[in-house]
Amino acid sequence: MVVTESSNLPIGAEAPEFTLPDTREASQVQLSSYAGQPLLIVFMCNHCPYVIHILEELVTIAREFDQEGVRTIAISANDIVNYPQDAPAKMAALAQRYDVGFPYCFDETQSVARAYGAVCTPDIFLFDSAHRLYYHGQFDETRPGNGKAHGTDLRQACASLLQGKAAPTGVRPSVGCSIKWKS
Repeated sequence: MVVTESSNLPIGAEAPEFTLPDTREASQVQLSSYAGQPLLIVFMCNHCPYVIHILEELVTIAREFDQEGVRTIAISANDIVNYPQDAPAKMAALAQRYDVGFPYCFDETQSVARAYGAVCTPDIFLFDSAHRLYYHGQFDETRPGNGKAHGTDLRQACASLLQGKAAPTGVRPSVGCSIKWKS
């Protein structure tokens, strides 16, 4: 496991367009389908202990803020040849086990992860309704083996976005396993 911090994608950057398969059902997910809606995009995978640590609370937060109009999409870009536990069928099984109510997409070419500058799992991006980056940072200060995940940082960012406040400053980066890039 290589612990990696997320990079500094500039606040206000436009979300790159994508179309990816949702592993939960036979459908395609397009960024443009979420036009006019705030959007939380989380790069994650099945096997990362940092993702497992936050997953239950992430599902809860996504459900809470979905009621307020913030949509969520999870994306896995890991190399499934070397990390078969992150393959689409296993992604769908994980989504079912955790009752994930949002798309869990597979970025087979890794082009979407590269376009977003995602480097770790989880890597959290919150976009406003114009799909401009509002928040790119940690879920909360807990880590595997160090407290129960509560998502305070992400919750506060979502609430501030919905209240029309300025993007938060002094944000701590996401920390997690590195994305498993293809060689």
